[in-house]
Amino acid sequence: MTCFSTRNVSDGDVPVPRSAVWEVLTDPQCLTEMTPLLDGITVDGDRWCWQLSGIRALGIEVAPSFTEQMTFEEPSRITYRHAPPAGQTERAGADGIYQLTEVGPDRTHLSIDITLHVDLPLPALSRRAVERVMAASIARTGEVFAERLYRHLGVDPATVADGMQSTTHKVRVGA
Repeated sequence: MTCFSTRNVSDGDVPVPRSAVWEVLTDPQCLTEMTPLLDGITVDGDRWCWQLSGIRALGIEVAPSFTEQMTFEEPSRITYRHAPPAGQTERAGADGIYQLTEVGPDRTHLSIDITLHVDLPLPALSRRAVERVMAASIARTGEVFAERLYRHLGVDPATVADGMQSTTHKVRVGA
């Protein structure tokens, strides 16, 4: 197995109160409806198991699920780290932060920093290609998520001048 990873940082202003954004980001059903490639989230206290739909690339298809330890610091920060159940190995995971900063009574600056990693039965020589696919997938997922978030909150995405901007970074996790 080879561990592949990618990191994406997105941020922008959402023209709604921080409490409205917080409500969405802490609702597993809502997150599932707005996030492409996400089939569901099973909640067990502060552990959330994220089930992804199948992703096909380079001749293989994976449909990983992974458990995240969620830490909620209402109303401003959600931190998550990969934390598989005791005695279990998960081939995928994520680590990251949602940061919500009140810019005004009806404006929230949302920053999302996520690193995804997955162990795949591919040689390390395929790293560039796999991580390029991962980066493109996470960037597109972020774009669609932002559009759906705006619509869910009653905001026309076309009217948001300073919408979510995304940057992908190369990250090395494991060998």
